[in-house]
Amino acid sequence: MKITVRKYELEDLTEMIRIWNEVVEDGIAFPQEELLNTESGKQFFESQTYCGVAVDTESREIKGLYILHPNNVGRCGHICNASYAVSKDSRGLHIGEQLVKDCLIQGKEHGYRVLQFNAVVATNLTARHLYERLGFIQLGTIREGFRMPDGHYEDICPYYREL
Repeated sequence: MKITVRKYELEDLTEMIRIWNEVVEDGIAFPQEELLNTESGKQFFESQTYCGVAVDTESREIKGLYILHPNNVGRCGHICNASYAVSKDSRGLHIGEQLVKDCLIQGKEHGYRVLQFNAVVATNLTARHLYERLGFIQLGTIREGFRMPDGHYEDICPYYREL
């Protein structure tokens, strides 16, 4: 499988919504609890600074996506935030790494100076190891900052990297 990451197109929305909702339904990485539908998904993705999709160049299937947007406003508007989602059947194939690397490029091209992750769940070791390998620095730990689907709380670890 050969993956390329490109800007999303309107015809990608159905698959983007499906993949996004898979992660939301898992309940172990995204803070969102509401699933996207066609209307809310279109509005959500269009409201981002940039959305990238990972596409299998042979099958043309979308295997993952990311969203990039400001983390704050005004004097902190140069700091961006991002979220990544890889389809269940494509996890473990380093697609997330390609998404993060493209996001770093797009963040800089869109005028941001820092990429910050506010709430990486401490038990999400795959993501944490990837971010650390790509030069992100953990800012600390917020005890019990994330409510898991069964109701117990896990720590979250904010990360950042200069662009």
